[in-house]
Amino acid sequence: MSPAPTTKPHRVVADVTARIAERSAATRTAYLARTAEAHEEGPVRRGLACSNLAHGFAAMDGVDKAALRAARAPGVAIVSSYNDMLSAHQPMQEYPAWLKKSVRSAGGVAQFAGGVPAMCDGITQGRAGMELSLFSREVIAMSTAIALSHDMFDASLLLGVCDKIVPGLLIGALSFGHLPALLVPAGPMNSGLPNKEKARVRQLYAEGLATREDLLDAEAASYHSAGTCTFYGTANSNQMVVEVMGLHLPGASFVQPGSALRHALTEEAGRRVVAISRGEEYTPVARILDEKAFVNGVVALLATGGSTNHTMHLVAIAAAAGIQLTWDDFADLSAVVPLLARVYPNGSADINHFHAAGGIQFLVGTLLDAGLLHEDVHTVAGFGLHRYRAEPILSDGELVWRDVPTRSLDEEVLRPAWRPFAADGGLRMVEGNLGRAVVKVSAVAPEHRVVQAPARVFTTQEAFKAAFEAGELDRDVVVVVRQQGPRANGMPELHGLTPALGVLMDRGHAVALLTDGRMSGASGKVPAAIQVTPEAAAGGLIARVADGDVIRLDASSGSLDVLVGDEELARRELVDSPPSEASWTGTGRELFAALRRAVGPADQGASVFGGLTPEHLGVLSGVQGGLPPGQGPGLGPAQHRTPAFTTQEVGQ
Repeated sequence: MSPAPTTKPHRVVADVTARIAERSAATRTAYLARTAEAHEEGPVRRGLACSNLAHGFAAMDGVDKAALRAARAPGVAIVSSYNDMLSAHQPMQEYPAWLKKSVRSAGGVAQFAGGVPAMCDGITQGRAGMELSLFSREVIAMSTAIALSHDMFDASLLLGVCDKIVPGLLIGALSFGHLPALLVPAGPMNSGLPNKEKARVRQLYAEGLATREDLLDAEAASYHSAGTCTFYGTANSNQMVVEVMGLHLPGASFVQPGSALRHALTEEAGRRVVAISRGEEYTPVARILDEKAFVNGVVALLATGGSTNHTMHLVAIAAAAGIQLTWDDFADLSAVVPLLARVYPNGSADINHFHAAGGIQFLVGTLLDAGLLHEDVHTVAGFGLHRYRAEPILSDGELVWRDVPTRSLDEEVLRPAWRPFAADGGLRMVEGNLGRAVVKVSAVAPEHRVVQAPARVFTTQEAFKAAFEAGELDRDVVVVVRQQGPRANGMPELHGLTPALGVLMDRGHAVALLTDGRMSGASGKVPAAIQVTPEAAAGGLIARVADGDVIRLDASSGSLDVLVGDEELARRELVDSPPSEASWTGTGRELFAALRRAVGPADQGASVFGGLTPEHLGVLSGVQGGLPPGQGPGLGPAQHRTPAFTTQEVGQ
C-alpha cells in the first residue's frame, strides 16, 4: 500500500475547514460531550436489567444466545433498506446471513435490528409519491434511531445505497455517535443501453417522434437488473461521498452485486466492524465524521460533478454531528477543486466505466497528491485516507488490497488533478434579488451558462408540459416552476422537465430553468438554478415573478436576478400558493403534514430536525468546562497503530 502522503492541504481547503470548525465549536463540542457520556467500555447491554436483557436475546439460539446472555461479546446491529421491488436494494436480501456469520467469526453477535423504508425517485418521478421523497430521509433517520435504541449494540452495520437512504441512515446513526458504524453498499447493475442513447430516445418521445413502446424499450434496456442505476445521480454520488469520508471499506462502492468480490467485501464488513467496536481500534462514527471528513466529502462531490441533492444532504448530516456546513463552503471549495470525472449526465460514460478507469481509488490518490483532501482522518479502515488508494481483489480466494495504477486507464472518463476537464468544480452557488440557488454546471456547455430571457411561470410540471406541447415555449425563455420547495410540497425532483427543455435548446433558443424544487444528479445540459431559497411558500421573491419578467442567470459569475425594481416586486399581489392541507392528500401525503409544516430551508439541509444547539446539549458534563473538540472519554484521538488494511493482509 502507498505510504501516507506528505502534501500539505491546499490553502483554501485548510481555510474552509478551519472556519467550519470555528463556527461549529460550540455545537460540535456539545455533541462530542454527549457521545462521550454515552460510551461504555465493554458490551453496553451489561447495564440492562435482567428482564430487559432476556427480551433482547429471547429469539436467539446456540452460541449467539449464550454470548448475548453472558454479555461477553460485542453486539452488532444490522439496519437495512432491503426490499425486492427496487433494484438497488434487492441484492441485500442475503447480506444479514453473511454478516451474522462473519461477525460471529470475529467474536461478536449480529442481530437484525430493524429495517428502514426505501423509495425510488425513478418510480415516483412526476407522481404524487415523489412529494414524500425528501421527507423519507427523516423517516429513515428516525427508523434507524428506533433500531439502535435498545442498548443491545456496540456497533452498527448500515445497509443502504440510494438517494435519501444513506443520508437518513447516517443522521440516525449520529444520534448514537459513540457507536462505530460501517456502511455496506450493494453496487451498480451491469452497463445496459448507453445513457446517451437513452437520453436521445427520451427527447424524441418528448417531440412526438418516438412511441411509448420505443421509450419503454429504451428504459428497460437501461434499467435492467439488480443494482443501482449506472448514471451518476444521487445513489452513486452517495457511494462516492461516503467512501471518501471513510465509511465504506476501501473500494467497496462500485463492485457489482452477485460477484464473489462483493460477497467477500460484505463479509469483511462484519469482521471489520467488530474490530473497531472496542480496544485500541475503537472508532466511533462521531470520530470519523468530523470537519475534515465533511470537507473531503464535498471535495469528492465537486471533483466528480455529483448530485446537487448533497448540497442539502451533507448539510443535514453535518448538523446531526454538531457541524455547521454552509453553501458558502461548497462555493469556496468549488472555486479550487478541478472537475476530474465525466460520468453521465456529465459525459457519456457510466459509473462502471468510471470504476474501470481507476475509480475512487485513483480519484483519492490524485486529490491527495494535489493537497485537496485531508489525509489525517479516521476511517473504518484505520487512520489515514491513503488507505483508500488501494483496491480490493480476490487472490487465491482471499480478500486483499493492492495499489491501483498511478495513471487513469481512460482519460476520457477520469483524469488526474493536474490535467482536469475543468479548472473548478461541477457545482456553482448563485445569488441575487431572487435569493440563493444551486447550479450544476459540469454538464452545461460554457456558452450556455449565461441566460437572459423573459420568464414563463408555472406551478406544476403538467402545466409546463401542456404549454410546451402547445408550442407556447418555442422561444428564448427562463422557465420558472415555483411552489415546489420543501415547505410547499416536499420538494419533488423535476426531471420530467428535462427532455422538453433540451428540445428547446436544440432548436437554438436560450433556455434556463428556475425553481425552488430540485433536480438531483440527473441534471443535464440545460442550465438550471434549483433549490431557490427562500422558496415561494416561505415568502421568497420567486413567488412574485410574473410572465414576461426578464431574468438573468449567470452561472459563471454567480448571479441570479429578476430585472424588475424592488418596489414593483413588493407591490405585486401573490397569484398562487402552495397546496392547502386539504388538497395535499392521497398517496400517504396527509401523514406527512407535520413534517411539511416543520421543514427548514434548502440551504440548511431541508431538515425537520434542525441543527444541534449548545442550549439543548449544554447540560451535559464537559461542555461547561470547555471540552476541546475531539476529546472526551473514549472520543479523543485514537492510538494510531498499524491498521488492518495492508496490501496482502486484511484484518490481521
